[in-house]
Amino acid sequence: MSSKKTTSKSRENSAAAERLADWKGAESYLGQGPLSQADSDSPEYDRGAFGQEPLFDDDLDGAIDTMSIKDGPGDKLQDKKSSMSSLAIDPISGKKQVSVTMPGQSKAKPCVPQRPSVKADLDVAKEFKKCKEEGSARLDLSKSQISLLPTSIKELTCLHELYLYSNRLMQLPPEMGSLTNLTILALNENSISSLPETFAALTKLRVLDLRHNKLQEIPKVVYQLRSLNTLFLRFNRIRVVDEEISNLTSLTKFSLRENKIKELPVGIGRLEKLVIFDISHNHLEHLPESIGKCVMLNSLDLQHNELLDIPDSIGNLTALTRLGLRYNRLSVIPSTLANCVNMDEFNVEGNNISFLPEGLLSSLTKLTSITLSRNYFEKYPTGGPSQFCSVYSLNMEHNRVNNIPLGIFSRARHLTKLNMKDNQLSALPLDVGTWQNMVELSLGTNQLTKVPDDIHNLQKLEVLILSNNALRRLPATIGNLKKLRVLDLEENRLESLPQEIGRLEDLQKLIVQSNQLTSLPRTIGFLKNLQYLGAGENNLTSLPNEIGALDALDSLYINDNQELHSLPSELAFCSNLQIMSIENCPLSQIPADIVARGPSLVIQYLKLQSQYT
Repeated sequence: MSSKKTTSKSRENSAAAERLADWKGAESYLGQGPLSQADSDSPEYDRGAFGQEPLFDDDLDGAIDTMSIKDGPGDKLQDKKSSMSSLAIDPISGKKQVSVTMPGQSKAKPCVPQRPSVKADLDVAKEFKKCKEEGSARLDLSKSQISLLPTSIKELTCLHELYLYSNRLMQLPPEMGSLTNLTILALNENSISSLPETFAALTKLRVLDLRHNKLQEIPKVVYQLRSLNTLFLRFNRIRVVDEEISNLTSLTKFSLRENKIKELPVGIGRLEKLVIFDISHNHLEHLPESIGKCVMLNSLDLQHNELLDIPDSIGNLTALTRLGLRYNRLSVIPSTLANCVNMDEFNVEGNNISFLPEGLLSSLTKLTSITLSRNYFEKYPTGGPSQFCSVYSLNMEHNRVNNIPLGIFSRARHLTKLNMKDNQLSALPLDVGTWQNMVELSLGTNQLTKVPDDIHNLQKLEVLILSNNALRRLPATIGNLKKLRVLDLEENRLESLPQEIGRLEDLQKLIVQSNQLTSLPRTIGFLKNLQYLGAGENNLTSLPNEIGALDALDSLYINDNQELHSLPSELAFCSNLQIMSIENCPLSQIPADIVARGPSLVIQYLKLQSQYT
């Protein structure tokens, strides 16, 4: 059994995965909840300015026609129809092009990735003239490949909303200062590094979007736009926020996410109307005490910084419902946070915390989700059963907890998800059978040697993860978990599975990889909904004939069973089988040349055998 991995590298990998997940969604807080809403007076704004950014351009799905059975890891793919692909570099654009030659074709067809639609060859001056003649209050020139704005823009004094996002602008003409009626200006996704001083004349501007540009600093003129209520500066190269930020007292939504900011000025406390503030993914080590004066804050995102502490004044932010503290360097949470009674989520994943202030979680009576994963907790937070009264999900993965206190969930009427993966549990509490609302229970990578018999009382359980423990047997009562869909027993010491496992009629995924099994129970044939069976790296000598009854099975892993010399011909009856891994199985009862050519031919051989038996 592989050793438990708790290195700092795994913490870093998880942090990197979180960063990628945040990037893929494009806005995190700015794409969910209150921040996804555009200014209430202009519902169209959100539609254009919050477009998602594609991660992958090349899409070859469906380009290659492969066989019906794919090999598992290490096996060679045997195609029914062959195809050839090549990779070339376009000498003009310098971009990669993939070409695929299909059977019967003499020339390769380039797979051209789809690009966002653009308005090609747009005559900007003509659009300005049309806008002026019609007296339009709104002009959308987004995604038009514009690199320069003509000075005639000064004539568009009727404009209230101007959308120039996703162009190629590097600078803006001073004449834009004449657009004194502007209330919304979207300049995101360009290459702008500065703003003209004439912007000071835009005294009615309420929304300014400069996300995804090349600003090295917040332009000085921005600090003069006192009418702003929404300022988006995400993904630039900003290092400093000046004290003059205190001028923008009308701000309600402010994003500085993904910059290079190391500290915030004291003046941030003057933004007393601020409701949503996102400064995640920066380099903050401390917050000014004045943050506690922003008493209208509803959402404060500080995740992925380098915070060493949180000021006690955080307790003044009693309107907070969301506080993002994940992936910092915090070792202590201030007790004053107990005043923030409207929070519905508490997430401090990826810090250096070993304890919480006594009674903190009990005070936050609206909490539905608690995440303490990837810290240094050695025991459950103090506060007793009352701290989980309203909680639906508790995640304490990757800590050092060696005991779940008896009765800790006696008042957790709503708890449906518990993740205790990667801790030091050697046993489960005697009252585990009382967790009757549990739907997902993750206990992988611990030191468990036994599953309690009263596990059968968890009648709502759908996902049970017990991988990487020291289990030698399963109780027969596990067959009473009628709603179980996923059962993961990988990397234990199981020598057999109970016959009662065949009663798990809803089971879709069964993983018994890396155990000491010599056989699978014949009752496995009753698992009509089983789609995935992982039984590799065991001591299997045979598979039961009843495996042929698994009509829904599409993935079968039996690799690395050194004593497996034959396969039942009934395996060929698994009509939905798409992936089969037989790597490192001797299969001496099947002709060697058949085995060498991969799973697809093995299945065909078994079909022929079944016709003669």
